[in-house]
Amino acid sequence: MALMDDLFKALNDPARRALLDSLRQKDGQSLSDLEEQLDMTRFGVMKHLKVLEDAHLIVTRKQGRFKYHYLNALPLQEMLDRWVAPFLRPQAQTLSDLKTQLERATDMGKPDFMMQTFIRCSQDALWDALTKADQMAAYHFLCNEVHGDARPGNVTEFIKPDGEAMLRQVTKEMDPKTRIAMTFEPMFMGPNAPASHMVYLIEPQGEVCMLTIEHYDMAPGQEGFAEGWARLAASLKSYLETGTALKAAM
Repeated sequence: MALMDDLFKALNDPARRALLDSLRQKDGQSLSDLEEQLDMTRFGVMKHLKVLEDAHLIVTRKQGRFKYHYLNALPLQEMLDRWVAPFLRPQAQTLSDLKTQLERATDMGKPDFMMQTFIRCSQDALWDALTKADQMAAYHFLCNEVHGDARPGNVTEFIKPDGEAMLRQVTKEMDPKTRIAMTFEPMFMGPNAPASHMVYLIEPQGEVCMLTIEHYDMAPGQEGFAEGWARLAASLKSYLETGTALKAAM
């Protein structure tokens, strides 16, 4: 219950809720950016951010001299699954364990979006789920068909039930079992939708693996990708831990 207690404590303050609202509107803000929005000292803002980080409601990333803050929506989904969903559906969704402790530098600059989750599985199992087309098709929340394993230079396409391609990705870099860098071409937004880039980071920690998702170069209007990542992460976690994916109603 410690994580849930931290979550309720973090939300029980208007200043912290204002910080979360600000990050929801514009992710990846520095301390100076957030300080300008609250009528309190820099130290006061830092204390509130520490509470939010301890509750896993924000994820931080250092880039040069600055530390950027990102909204991590998965704990809120966990709270809804635990306290709300049982009253709305016969069965609650699988809960997501969370952790925020990543300061790994990349040469891609500051990500526009970050998300982290813990999955109780082996490093090999998570790697296979992120790279093998048949497994991606098994847990993707909208697609039942995926063409092309993830390997350097290879194209991976996610196919909707109507046969149309929804998403196209090209694997650019791979560090075996730890990192995958890919393009993200949202064909569901039309043929001229701008492409972006994403990275999976895998860090084994005992009986679980911490998966971090980073998304770079998102164009205006693509903020909704965050909900898609939350759905994908929840379905992937359920698939690996229980054998059952969280598919959306088709």
